[in-house]
Amino acid sequence: MIEEIKAIEKNNTSKLVELPDKKKTIDVKWIFKVKFNLYGSVSKYKARLVARGFLQRYGVDYSEVFSPVARLETVRFVVALASSKNWSLSHLDVKSTFLNGPLEEDVYVTQPPGFEVNGKEQMMYKLHKALYGFKQAPRAWNKRIDQFLLQIGFKKRKAEYGIYVQNLNEENITMIFLYVDDLLVTGCNHNEIEKFIHIIRCEFEMYDLGRLSYFLGLELKANNTGIVMHQQKYIGELLDRFDMVDWNTATNPFETNAKLDECIINSNHINSKDPNKLKKTPNIIFRFEIINVINSNLKLFLIKSSENSITVIL
Repeated sequence: MIEEIKAIEKNNTSKLVELPDKKKTIDVKWIFKVKFNLYGSVSKYKARLVARGFLQRYGVDYSEVFSPVARLETVRFVVALASSKNWSLSHLDVKSTFLNGPLEEDVYVTQPPGFEVNGKEQMMYKLHKALYGFKQAPRAWNKRIDQFLLQIGFKKRKAEYGIYVQNLNEENITMIFLYVDDLLVTGCNHNEIEKFIHIIRCEFEMYDLGRLSYFLGLELKANNTGIVMHQQKYIGELLDRFDMVDWNTATNPFETNAKLDECIINSNHINSKDPNKLKKTPNIIFRFEIINVINSNLKLFLIKSSENSITVIL
């Protein structure tokens, strides 16, 4: 919590003022989260000061909220390109991302719980930059990072707004993939990549996560032939959530004359002690479909689904 308050003060996010007449404040609260690494162990404990964005009023506290986000298919493209060209892949994570996005509206929030200023409890904070929870926070951050990358010589691709390229010459290309606060940096010149990382770390506080190994639920591992991309950790968590870890696997396809009605996975196989598991059946179908879109190596096709049962072919 103290680290979060220091980050807010360092970014000049707000100023303590008297609340003007006819102005309303937006409450803030603390959110606590535990972040895990690739291997499932605790990476860090996080405390985030979040605004109650549902109290915002359109036209008063915010206007535009749209923020472009790169597609997950583009991650595969960038990784495939880096693998084919034998380029390195560096992973950067912006610290306290939304605190860097300047606000265009006059917004006032209450003092953080537990950190009220003695003798000034009735005063409020006027925000110069966004807080987590604000509807326009993603847009404000995207405009900030976009202006910075264009200023230092990168060009945004029209086909994919999450890709920025700096092409000094045919043998000196640096490419950036931006997904909110995560940046993948690759290119043919290692010195230029290190130069860019130094420049952007002078502008924003960042975690240098080194060589890319885990990104948006995708696990990546380099070998002699290229880069292997998979979702073993996510699939394991998914099977554990729906009590399917101990289920048997079948490598043979269905019989030619088999009827689908006879091959339905009976809902009785799901832990009957927890009836809520049955309600989550559509959730696991949806997650399998997402995995299938992201990772073409996982061949899963949905055949039939109902409220209490699913039929799938792996």
